[in-house]
Amino acid sequence: MSKRSHPKPLADLVRACVAGVFARQGFTSCEIVTHWDDIVGPEIAGLAEPIRMQWVRSRDPDESPPATLVLRVEGPAAIEIQHISAVIVERVNRHLGWQAVGRLALRQAPLTRRGKPPRPKIDENAAAAIAAQMTGIADEGLRAALGRLGAAIKRT
Repeated sequence: MSKRSHPKPLADLVRACVAGVFARQGFTSCEIVTHWDDIVGPEIAGLAEPIRMQWVRSRDPDESPPATLVLRVEGPAAIEIQHISAVIVERVNRHLGWQAVGRLALRQAPLTRRGKPPRPKIDENAAAAIAAQMTGIADEGLRAALGRLGAAIKRT
């Protein structure tokens, strides 16, 4: 009887490749970086991103203090992130399941991760042509909206 090998998920292969990089930055696992949006929420994730965790070495291994999570924040958002730092620390610790982070340190720099890319533009000529074909709809606003929807669907 032959054994069949099943394909491995890409996430497992990538995790093995980048584990060393995250470990050098002090992260115990890559989930803090890869799931940052899920951990802190999209509003906070749009303002800050994790850079590294700084651990303090202790002489007593049973009494190791929590780490400092270093966040990259764009200039104007630093004050807001500072005000909600307790919320961020609580959310990260809740995700990890233990008191890993004790405080935040902010570094002002442009964010490397950006939000979702802007939606592509809808061809207005195609939308108007589609809307002109809908003669059975009396409401002009609805007809124009359906024309834009049709042009967006046709584009994909």
